[in-house]
Amino acid sequence: MLMKNPNKHKNYRRCISCHLIGDRSLFWRIVKNHPHHNITLEQGMGRSAYLCPQASCLHLAQKKKRLSRALKTEIPPEIYEELWQKLPEK
Repeated sequence: MLMKNPNKHKNYRRCISCHLIGDRSLFWRIVKNHPHHNITLEQGMGRSAYLCPQASCLHLAQKKKRLSRALKTEIPPEIYEELWQKLPEK
């Protein structure tokens, strides 16, 4: 029976806006799926970018086109609308 290595490092990710490093469960995952190059949230295989679920990070990513740069493609406005709707209410 194989067991996971207890000394193995965790998979950490970095927010493309504020550059916060943390466990991937802390971030939203935006994916450019392979081979069709459509953009999805939290699912699929391909090039990924991670973003903090905060209004300031989302605003900065949208304003400075950081998602487009990280995924090397144009981001449809519907993706930003979905992300704004996913923000926790304060």
